[in-house]
Amino acid sequence: SVLIRSTKAKFMTQARDAVFKPEQLDAIAALAKQDKKLGRWIKKIGPLALPKKQRFTIVNALARSILYQQLNGKAAETIIERLAQLAGEHEFTAGTLARLSEAEFRGVGVSGNKTKALKSLAEHALTGLLPDSKVLGKMRNDDIVDALTPIRGIGRWTVEMLLIFRLGRPDVLPVDDFGVRRGIQIAHDLPDMPAQKFLHELGAKKWAPNLTLASLYFWRIADLAKTASK
Repeated sequence: SVLIRSTKAKFMTQARDAVFKPEQLDAIAALAKQDKKLGRWIKKIGPLALPKKQRFTIVNALARSILYQQLNGKAAETIIERLAQLAGEHEFTAGTLARLSEAEFRGVGVSGNKTKALKSLAEHALTGLLPDSKVLGKMRNDDIVDALTPIRGIGRWTVEMLLIFRLGRPDVLPVDDFGVRRGIQIAHDLPDMPAQKFLHELGAKKWAPNLTLASLYFWRIADLAKTASK
């Protein structure tokens, strides 16, 4: 989504300007040693820092992810601002999302499908099916995926972005992400975009336990290739 792309772009800028602890540099060195082809790119790009764990409320984070889907940034921000004014709150809560009517959502530009997704999110939260951010912090990645993907409009990729950019998990490889797949294709000189099974196998062999760090480099490689082709 646009929200994730803008978050990722902001983070990548911060990551290039970060001050690195010895253990972070050790992880980068280990990754370069495990994967020689990626290592050549790491030498060219330089060190990248991992996202830090953020303070957030899960309902607000997921609501914003839903609202940003399939829209450009400005359009999504306008709808979010209108919805926030209607709700009377900057951080969306389950109670408010449940209280607002379909007509009210429609009135501020929220589509029917997204309204249903927001209602599903609210229902999961209000019935106790949605773990809060503190509980999420203690859960395994796969358990978080299993807990959040039953919500309408929330897929595995959205949860993986939450794991990386909100929870700061170091071991996430989003194999459905176009940028990650494209970066791997470029770094490993593959004729076609790699399949999920291949990526899981390569990840276990070449990048674990630094899967998130590898993902950041593959995003950067894909961005550099895009810039070079313009």
